[in-house]
Amino acid sequence: MVKKVLKGKVVSDKSNKTIVVEVSRRFVHPKFKKVITTFKKYHAHDENNKFKIGDQVSIIESKPISKLKRWTVLEEKR
Repeated sequence: MVKKVLKGKVVSDKSNKTIVVEVSRRFVHPKFKKVITTFKKYHAHDENNKFKIGDQVSIIESKPISKLKRWTVLEEKR
């Protein structure tokens, strides 16, 4: 099974070794034919507290680390 990789922006880094990443998704509504953007937040593991608010990061699926964390930071893009 291939692990999912998502790209998004860091919106919170207040927790120790955890960041919150907001990922946006664009799609055409099936009935109204309008382009809609939806946002979802994911908690991701950041071992060295390296990433700050506003950074663009890629996250990858991982085994559950805590109650909310099922993602790990893959790389940084500034």
